[in-house]
Amino acid sequence: MSETPSYQKLRGARVSDEIAARIRTDVETGKLKVGSRLPSERALSKQFGVSRTALREALRTLEHAGLIRLEKGAKGGAVVQNGSGGAVVSGLLDMYHLGGIAPHHLTEARIHFESSIIRLACERAVVADIEALNANIDAGEQARVSGDFATRIEQHIEFHRMLARITGNPLMMVVMDGVLDVMMRFLKTLGPYENAYVTPSRHRFMAHFAARNADAAVAEMEKLLRRLEENYLSRLGVLHMGDAA
Repeated sequence: MSETPSYQKLRGARVSDEIAARIRTDVETGKLKVGSRLPSERALSKQFGVSRTALREALRTLEHAGLIRLEKGAKGGAVVQNGSGGAVVSGLLDMYHLGGIAPHHLTEARIHFESSIIRLACERAVVADIEALNANIDAGEQARVSGDFATRIEQHIEFHRMLARITGNPLMMVVMDGVLDVMMRFLKTLGPYENAYVTPSRHRFMAHFAARNADAAVAEMEKLLRRLEENYLSRLGVLHMGDAA
């Protein structure tokens, strides 16, 4: 168990930023390790010489960054954890809501990211992974046939998350999670649309993937993503015409 650090009092207008910076430094230098529990709010506010309000603001900043988790209860408090990538996801969602990410940005990013993911997943996938991907395809098709739009897009997005998880690379998983979360928000704004061509494409993809033919699998995925983008843009045009009417 690492030694609990102590802190000197702070001065300045944005003391919450300084608190967060000092705690980050202790994590970076190894004074605080994963699983380390910070002193109580009362003890920390006294050490830093700041109000509970400023301290809580700093802790919330670190929580949003995925550096700590805040546990409730008598034995609760701030605990250092492995970064979850939540800050990446939140940042991308903020960009999307502020208009900084357009549909063609999503397609372009997905093609480049997924090409690498597919190639690595092709090397590392085991039989159970292939079975899980095929089961996902079946679930997505069942949702399409039954007209369950929400489940359909969830299954289709999950297919891409599964490919990222198969790589075992946490950076690839975090980046794809962020891109796919933005994609999910975008799809929900479109509302129901027809894409019966996805399932046949998925089956062609899986034939290549199971055969470890990464080039063919990448080509099939890129073809599908570009066709989906055309569908999305067409759907957006319909929605905009409806608004104008």
